[in-house]
Amino acid sequence: MIKKSLTGLLLLMVLLVFSACGGNDDNSSSKGDNAEGNTNEGSEQTEIEFWTMQLKPTFTDYIEGVISDFEEENPNITVKWLDVPAADLSQKILTSVSSNTAPDVVNLNPNFASQLADLDALVNMDEAVPEEDQKLYVEGAWEANQINGTTFAIPWYLSTEVMLNNTAVYEEAGLDPEENFPETYEDAKELAKTVKEETGKYGYYPSLDLSLVLQHMVKMGAELTNEDGTEAAFNTEEGLSTFEYFTDLYQNDLIPREALTGDQRNTIDMYQAGEVGTFIGSQFISQIKENAPDVYKNTVPSKGITGKSGKKTIAVQNIVVPEQTESKDAAVKFALFLTNGDNQLEFAKLTPIMPSNVEALEDPYFQDAGEDAEPIDMVRITSASQLDESELLIKPMKNYDELRQAMHDAISEAMLGNMSPQEALDQAEAEWNNILSK
Repeated sequence: MIKKSLTGLLLLMVLLVFSACGGNDDNSSSKGDNAEGNTNEGSEQTEIEFWTMQLKPTFTDYIEGVISDFEEENPNITVKWLDVPAADLSQKILTSVSSNTAPDVVNLNPNFASQLADLDALVNMDEAVPEEDQKLYVEGAWEANQINGTTFAIPWYLSTEVMLNNTAVYEEAGLDPEENFPETYEDAKELAKTVKEETGKYGYYPSLDLSLVLQHMVKMGAELTNEDGTEAAFNTEEGLSTFEYFTDLYQNDLIPREALTGDQRNTIDMYQAGEVGTFIGSQFISQIKENAPDVYKNTVPSKGITGKSGKKTIAVQNIVVPEQTESKDAAVKFALFLTNGDNQLEFAKLTPIMPSNVEALEDPYFQDAGEDAEPIDMVRITSASQLDESELLIKPMKNYDELRQAMHDAISEAMLGNMSPQEALDQAEAEWNNILSK
């Protein structure tokens, strides 16, 4: 099913995007010559290779436990696990696919996985997964792994945007925290003004790194491209409002300089120091508990803010099966086992993530924080409560990294005062149209 030019195209991607990549892959596995589907009791032994993204050593016991349980239920299937540093995974999977040594099951994010799916390099999960099993996953998470109407992955774990609010900063600014937690971008702007005027601190710390500029634009009502993804569509009133919003905050010192020039690590550092009122940071709640216990005690979560569109974002990590696998049935079987309700619930209790399996989400762990709830418990309940209204805002698209960088470069020009917001938006539109035409 691989397209005629798949190997050549993938090799070209490796050469262009990862020029430092060597010619040898020491992680290729010997899987034997088992025919696809030989997974029944008593059949020939099948080995599948499973790659994850930077889960060792924190989750070694968990993953090895899942593999052991699966092998016990399927004695004719052996799972070989390889954990890859996050920075290396894209390079390794591209190299392995181009050299026809792809693993059987891989943990990838939707945007990168979609690049492989667009080349027919991944198994079609609409065909491989029974319909009744497809319905076991959060709808928005299942749909996040679709391109051109085809599902290329099984969702694994999720997160939604939860605001962390340091109530001590609110009170220092003379605000009642419960009545002033922001729900919209305009609320956040008013909070930023009040906190700055009354305390000199930053009420709101938005991050603009990675894909977050694009997410802000979608939440504020902008469409990124036309329906078929061939032209930019954000040079509109909504797109301009987004550029003007962040330019105004930045130039009036209502958000930190690091919002543009730094990354999310700067955000957490300032929040832990008690210098920030609110930011999107539920993934950092354990770190705050450990590093800044006083700030942790004053932290109250609230739902993620949104804009004109009313949309809220969901982040998805998924499981894919490369089309090259010689053991597709065994690979899909393991992917479904890994993402079943029991296994996802156990995983979610080890780290602040959301399961994509609806059976796991029905557990009281995600419904009731209990009488002695801590901030970390309330983050979990808040995140779960908005799953139904959240979606993947940045749909899989070609040349995603170039598009993301072009938008960040453009809004930077506006925020730094080198261009007007409209001039910067025009620049972004021209860059996007050039990239989309490739």
